[in-house]
Amino acid sequence: MWASSITAYLHYFGFMVAFAALTVEVFHLKTDMTIDEAKKVAFADAAYGIAATTILVTGVLRVLYFGKSTDYYLGNPFFYAKMGVFIIVSCLSVYPTFTFISWIKDLQSGQVPAIETSRLHLISWLIKGELMGFTLLPLFAAIMARIT
Repeated sequence: MWASSITAYLHYFGFMVAFAALTVEVFHLKTDMTIDEAKKVAFADAAYGIAATTILVTGVLRVLYFGKSTDYYLGNPFFYAKMGVFIIVSCLSVYPTFTFISWIKDLQSGQVPAIETSRLHLISWLIKGELMGFTLLPLFAAIMARIT
């Protein structure tokens, strides 16, 4: 019982941290960032990566060991919708993450990373797309839980 409860808690907590991290990224990513804002964006993206990994690992554990039967999940169309959205959100995060990783040298030397306006807008829209996708995940989970 404890393992199941802790796994569920970490799954939900990972979701909340991921959503919060993306929100921090959206609000601090701008053309005239300060060094502190750029560091917040990079740190938030690292937290997002850890949270997304936590969601994935605990989700697999819930399907295989701690949730309803594996057949229940694999026979539920909303489970596939949820997984599809999670995969799309994960793919949307790749470009921003690699961009933020490329900032490490600048941030370590105390410089604000240079980023073109068009690239900044693209990254901002990708992050907003991730947030939109994350809003669908609880909906699909709620529907999935109510299908017998």
